[in-house]
Amino acid sequence: MPSLKLIKRYSVKLLDNEYDLLVIGGGVNGTGIAADAAGRGLKVLLCEQNDLASATSSSSSKLIHGGLRYLEHYQFRLVKEALKEREVLLKNAPHIMWPLSFRLPHQAHLRPYWMIRIGLFIYDHLAKRITLPASKSIKFTRDSILNNTITRGFEYADGWVDDSRLVILNALAAQQKGATILSRTRCIKAVRNNNNWSVTLEQQGSKKQCSIVAKGVVNAAGPWVASLFDEVITGPSPHNIRLVKGSHIIVPRIHTEPQAYILQNKDQRIIFVTPFEDDYSLIGTTDEEYSDNIADVKISDKEVDYLISITNNYFKKQLTHNDIVHTFSGVRPLLDDNSCDAQAVTRDYKLILSSNNNQAPLLSVFGGKITTYRKLAENAVNELASFYPHMGQTWTKNTPLPGGDFSSKVVLKQQLQVKYAWLPEFILNRFIRSYGTGTYTLLTDAQSVADLGQHFGHGLYATEVNYLVNSEWASSAEDILWRRSKLGLRFNTEQITALSQYIQNYNGSIPL
Repeated sequence: MPSLKLIKRYSVKLLDNEYDLLVIGGGVNGTGIAADAAGRGLKVLLCEQNDLASATSSSSSKLIHGGLRYLEHYQFRLVKEALKEREVLLKNAPHIMWPLSFRLPHQAHLRPYWMIRIGLFIYDHLAKRITLPASKSIKFTRDSILNNTITRGFEYADGWVDDSRLVILNALAAQQKGATILSRTRCIKAVRNNNNWSVTLEQQGSKKQCSIVAKGVVNAAGPWVASLFDEVITGPSPHNIRLVKGSHIIVPRIHTEPQAYILQNKDQRIIFVTPFEDDYSLIGTTDEEYSDNIADVKISDKEVDYLISITNNYFKKQLTHNDIVHTFSGVRPLLDDNSCDAQAVTRDYKLILSSNNNQAPLLSVFGGKITTYRKLAENAVNELASFYPHMGQTWTKNTPLPGGDFSSKVVLKQQLQVKYAWLPEFILNRFIRSYGTGTYTLLTDAQSVADLGQHFGHGLYATEVNYLVNSEWASSAEDILWRRSKLGLRFNTEQITALSQYIQNYNGSIPL
């Protein structure tokens, strides 16, 4: 149960209960829209029923990419937009994103060599490349990490992203622009009254309710976008979605090469094997139709067998179920385009604006992919422009996300090492990859490791925990170990218990 102090803070925060825009959903699309709108001068409130990035947005393959395989389904507009956005994001968030090379071993019986070569040529030229090199053909020797039947392939470049931190940084950007961010706060009722919306919010822990008024509402609830119409807005959903489950496994690092691998399978799907958190390999994803409880999504034995089998078909190092360190699954809300199978369903998005007779607007977000979230958010706010004559101009394309205002990681590391020479390098490296220049805010005037307080293990100290609780909406060990970081891969049960007890007893100011 939340403390009385926490409940009081909640009620005080909402005394000012009139907003230009309510955004429902704290995933990458919701936080992106909240940041964009707040930066254009709108008074924004975002509510998320659980922790930020607690569903689809933290369960991706963690790639910023155009989607090479989408070319097979003729989704050229989507791929082109994603390739353009890839460059924008790599520039604006260099702490949580970086270029990553991919090797694609060729299997002649799956796709002809010429087909892949043409696909990569199109991929190279659909949008201007600034950061990343062009694709090339490569050869594999008998000393390679692949089985000896594979002798040639391709190499191309895309980007890596810490997906859950991307969400947190957008929430921080929104807050810095004046937005109110309420996590663990559910929208339970929204009623349109011609010129505005009357909305009831409920805090998940205390079940305390409050009412607000919003001139407009954005439904960015992700997998719940359609069900929100049944349960909250009361009306038919303007579009159907298909829920597709994607699952991943994490194993000890399969190889020491810096490249990721993209593996083809006889069902025409591909999976990625990417370096993950220094010591691990991330393998995924699957594509399965999903109709069960979204909150209970988890990997199946069939999916595990599928991922292990494909990986073992390519690599000399063979995996078993015993190698799996962690798994995660997410449900992607894809536009229902009547495709026959899950892998062919479009990853494009659709924005549907409802405002009969100039009533208070409702904008619903269907579909989308993490790479195009910024453009989706910009387009979403543009759709609402006519309802807000005072709205400012677009701004996110050339603005770094919080912590991303530095020229290079090398330079930033040198600067931080001067100020915090006592900080172990492995912790500094993680701070740079998570917080960028925000590391200065986190460490403030600490003069030694002793100043960081209680050590919970693997470089996580009380100072960082306090920062995450006070500034990044974290309120549990899971929030910190899996969404604010990936230290959950390394923590044991005893360490998790100690961290949980510390957070429970912490007397800091916990934002909702």
